[in-house]
Amino acid sequence: MKHATPKAIRLEDYRPPSHLVEHVSLVFDLRDKGTRVRSRLRLRRNPAALSDDGDGLFLHGENLELQWLSLDGRRLPEDDYRREAGGLRLPSVPDAFELETEVVIAPETNTALEGLYRSGDMFCTQCEAEGFRKITYYLDRPDVMAVFDVRIEADRERFPVLLSNGNPVGSGELPGGRHFAEWQDPFPKPSYLFALVAGDLRHVEESFVTASGREVTLRIHVEPQNIDRCEHAMRSLVRAMHWDEERYGREYDLDVFNIVAVDDFNMGAMENKGLNIFNSKYVLARPDTATDADYQGIEGVVAHEYFHNWTGNRITCRDWFQLSLKEGLTVYRDQEFSADMGSRPVKRIDDVRLLRAHQFAEDASPMAHPVRPHSYIEINNFYTVTVYEKGAEVVRMQASLLGPERFRKAMDLYFERFDGQAVTTEDFVSCMEEASGRDLTQFRHWYDYAGTPELTVTDHYDAASQTYTLRIQQAVPDTPGQTNKPPFHIPFAMGLLDREGRDMAITLPDVESRDGTLMLELREREEIFVFPGITERPTPSFLRGFSAPVKLQYDWNEEQLLHLLAHDSDGFSRWDAGQTLFRVVLLRMTGQYRAGEPMSVPPALLQALRKTLFDDVAGHALVAELLTLPSIDYLGDFMPVIDVEALHAAREALRHGVAEVLREDLLMRYEQLRETGDYSIDAASMGRRRLKNTVLGYLSRLDDTQVFQLLLDQYGAGHNMTDVMVALALIADSERPEREQVLADFAQRWAQDALVMDKWFSVQATASRPGTLARVRELMAHPAFSITNPNRVRALIGAFVNANPVNFHAADGSGYDFLAEQVIRLDPINPQIAARLCRPLARWQRYDQGRQQKMRAALQRILENEASPDVYEVVAKSLEAAQ
Repeated sequence: MKHATPKAIRLEDYRPPSHLVEHVSLVFDLRDKGTRVRSRLRLRRNPAALSDDGDGLFLHGENLELQWLSLDGRRLPEDDYRREAGGLRLPSVPDAFELETEVVIAPETNTALEGLYRSGDMFCTQCEAEGFRKITYYLDRPDVMAVFDVRIEADRERFPVLLSNGNPVGSGELPGGRHFAEWQDPFPKPSYLFALVAGDLRHVEESFVTASGREVTLRIHVEPQNIDRCEHAMRSLVRAMHWDEERYGREYDLDVFNIVAVDDFNMGAMENKGLNIFNSKYVLARPDTATDADYQGIEGVVAHEYFHNWTGNRITCRDWFQLSLKEGLTVYRDQEFSADMGSRPVKRIDDVRLLRAHQFAEDASPMAHPVRPHSYIEINNFYTVTVYEKGAEVVRMQASLLGPERFRKAMDLYFERFDGQAVTTEDFVSCMEEASGRDLTQFRHWYDYAGTPELTVTDHYDAASQTYTLRIQQAVPDTPGQTNKPPFHIPFAMGLLDREGRDMAITLPDVESRDGTLMLELREREEIFVFPGITERPTPSFLRGFSAPVKLQYDWNEEQLLHLLAHDSDGFSRWDAGQTLFRVVLLRMTGQYRAGEPMSVPPALLQALRKTLFDDVAGHALVAELLTLPSIDYLGDFMPVIDVEALHAAREALRHGVAEVLREDLLMRYEQLRETGDYSIDAASMGRRRLKNTVLGYLSRLDDTQVFQLLLDQYGAGHNMTDVMVALALIADSERPEREQVLADFAQRWAQDALVMDKWFSVQATASRPGTLARVRELMAHPAFSITNPNRVRALIGAFVNANPVNFHAADGSGYDFLAEQVIRLDPINPQIAARLCRPLARWQRYDQGRQQKMRAALQRILENEASPDVYEVVAKSLEAAQ
């Protein structure tokens, strides 16, 4: 079916708004059908607007039933305004005026979950990026900031709790069993930060005293049955508030801070000023329902949304091309918070693993885009790992280049200069320059260009002159619409190890050295560094702490990698050496599999893993990471054509080989790590469980009755959900007859808990065993599954297509056909979620010809079904690579 190509919006076309909004008054009359919204806007012409931006005032509005419109108290006839695509235009307006409207909207049928919608019996909102225009007519863009006051009217019995942004200023009774609440937010904000919640909710409450002595009431609101699952979220919020005061001097600024958990939500959470609305997954936790990963996720997301109060709310982005200004910066802040709360090396490893598996892949796909994109069709498609995670890396590099004191000085300047404004990434970088005295002109390329820089490193040791020479070349691959890119400014942290594994003393003129680590700054396509006074051939340690989001090519030998794995003082680099060693071995085994040869595990690797297994100095969490194999997604990037089947076979053979040779060591370590006391979520206890379950994962590859009994015992003990889910996942991936019985037992226990059932869906959807796709189709008919709930869709369909490469990429194309079916079904219901599901098909060029053809056919099938702009943009860009 042919349809009009959606129009792209371009950064170069940005124009200031024609008018500014000084004040907004909203009245919501919430009803089961026909909710009414009355809006009163006080506007004035924007003096910064360009002279050619005439033609009156344009207000965004979608799916609104306009009842009436008045200007300065005069009802306007229809001849005085006109409806246009995407909104309403008033051709002639005064320089300053008051505009009132009343519209009727239908939250009860809003399955896209944008604007005002129903989640169960609750009313709630999601306005980022462009949801507010589905609530009322407005200049729905982030550079229009206004003070809001809100009145909400609803049935008292069904909706006793009425919340909005800011501070509560009034409440009372209304006829017919109804009541009202009034809220006022004194801080100007863009419309995307507007929020409303109405429901039958309970809350936990705590008082927080800021560094300056102000008392703030903290409340977390949940449905009544979930009131006992809020403690961890509250503790996380309090820790985040203290941390932001200590690290950045940022205090909270309102009298109340509300969090509400909702079951139907497209994202993780939303930082609406004073009223954060969260996906319930990132609030609710109890030891019997939540895993360690859930607890960590809650801590990180609660912190992220709270930190937005300053980096996103008080200072917001001028336009959506600047999205990383708030998201990249806030991800960096929440990463640093989580690192301080737990293990810094392990947190860094977790973040880099995600970056390499997903962002590097995005940079190498038709969906590649800069941290600051140049154009988009649908902004919802740019809430990506590039904008968020790579954006955080760009902030991290600036922090590294400036150092802690100058970076804090630059952040203070940023807050002071731009408080209450909508600004750009350029404004942020300028503060970094001004506070530090550094020229970051070349560094700005990180914002302007897509693609992952590639570094090629060669070295030479001269024993006679006792010098060690590094030659480093950099190149940035071509990406759609961008070729022949200039060299980047890259911070390159490195060290040198002697034969005993100690950091060598290394110096270069004008280069800072700290604890054996030197921070080089790369600016040219090729640079040479000569280190004097090196008395023996060193083992180099590159990109310590992952100092830049780049790919590194160096001709490692296995002896060097084993030396770094055993001794590197940088926890991340120690892990990275292990990942590189695993990669070398696994790619060699992949070649053996494809040639029909036996796959062999090097004895030196087995010996190193045995030694690592019993390392009690590094910490259990880091040891668990050192033992964890790289993913198929990561490994595939090192193959000219990704062979999922061969990579899966190699990983399974390696895991089995390790388990077979180290069986007794693994069993001994498992017993040593068993828990006997109460469940705790402190970092040490989580690390202990992480290592224990990593060990169990290796053992599970053995066809061994004793080991399988360990799985059954760990599942049956039910000590905590972390251990239960690891055991359940390993059982679900087995061919043992007990499998179905255990899965049925879990479903019976947790049938009434949607978040726990999501885990049950996911362990089955990610099983690598044959027949998984048929099982997924079967589970789509399960009473606990709903195609309209994003969490259910992510848990079942998303888990299969994103986390089960061996079954999704089945040679017969059945996985691709399944995905196309679900995207076509979901697109009319929720275009955002449908578009995100499409992304695994975008890298079709990386697979063999047979799979390429089938993936392209699936994309074409989606495109021909009159796709939404969200889905169209992803699919069309993916197919453009074929032209």
